[in-house]
Amino acid sequence: MQKIAPTKAEIALLEPFVGLALAHIHVPSSKEEFASASAEIQAAGIVGFDTESKPTFVTGDVSAGPHVVQFALHDKAYLFQLHRAEGHPFLIGLLQSEQFIKVGFGLKSDSGQIYAKLGIHIGALVDLNKVFRMDGYQKEMGVRTAVGLVFNQRFAKSRKITTSNWSQAELTPQQMLYAANDAYAALKVLEALDLPREELPIMGPNEPKHNSDKAHSLE
Repeated sequence: MQKIAPTKAEIALLEPFVGLALAHIHVPSSKEEFASASAEIQAAGIVGFDTESKPTFVTGDVSAGPHVVQFALHDKAYLFQLHRAEGHPFLIGLLQSEQFIKVGFGLKSDSGQIYAKLGIHIGALVDLNKVFRMDGYQKEMGVRTAVGLVFNQRFAKSRKITTSNWSQAELTPQQMLYAANDAYAALKVLEALDLPREELPIMGPNEPKHNSDKAHSLE
């Protein structure tokens, strides 16, 4: 039986989802900070995951993203900026790892961009769209709709921040909050679903990924 998700109008009436505060969002910039972040992420077992890319506005242009890769834990988030080359070995190790699960929404495009930029496949991915399809929801869910459904709360997303310049050297506080909480909300949704690990549709590194531009859903 097909299930129906809440509408935009219904979600707009809900109380807001409370995400991570700025004090709990970290942007590593040194080898030592990347090493420490990597160790925490690896040990977490399961993390929220997403990427952000500088948008393209001309037809035919291909995004040079991702420019930011984010990992959210239960009480904090780490944002890896791709222009910081000293972080690449740690980021590549995290992305390829099968030792912890990375969960998010619409991850096929993220995977394709990472392969195009870094030449690697991501290990142990769980796309929550697939989880909700397995439960009878046919429409692509997206983080806003999922938070409305699971928590009866409104997840705020700003088109202005979505389409901002994610390749700049220093992220703004608004970008940091946006990126971290996209990943954090995905982790909280999966936790709330309380599914056994063996029931999760985990994508391995050898599963084909499509290289397509990141489509930022505001759903």
